[in-house]
Amino acid sequence: MKTIKNIAIGADHAGFEYKETLKNYVHELGFTSNDFGTYDDSSVDYPDFAHPVAKAVEESEDVFGILICGSANGVAMSANKHQDVRAALCWKAEIASLARQHNNANIVCIPARFVSIDEAKEIVKTFFSTDFEGGRHANRVNKISC
Repeated sequence: MKTIKNIAIGADHAGFEYKETLKNYVHELGFTSNDFGTYDDSSVDYPDFAHPVAKAVEESEDVFGILICGSANGVAMSANKHQDVRAALCWKAEIASLARQHNNANIVCIPARFVSIDEAKEIVKTFFSTDFEGGRHANRVNKISC
């Protein structure tokens, strides 16, 4: 398992409150974080925050990401445009676990309008504590990039 120490985090207006809570929560879990915004709940465009988070993950071996928007679809789609990013939309801890185990996901995307903050915390905790299984899954993951 590679050692992840740093979390890049970003959200649009729909995910702002969750971002603030999760930013503090990852510190409780022993990680450092870099907040890529947004910094209030004014209406903004999700790609403006998803791309910097994805770039941070793409450029460093010890960074994972958290992205939050209303459905998590927009941030996931934006982040997955980056070559070395595997952003997974996770609405349950079990999905977060499988995203790590089978897909070696490196960004967790959380739908703020569809999960509670307690569920979001459990998703984050599970995502960051689950290892990639490798093996037969590695062959599949290696076929993701174009």
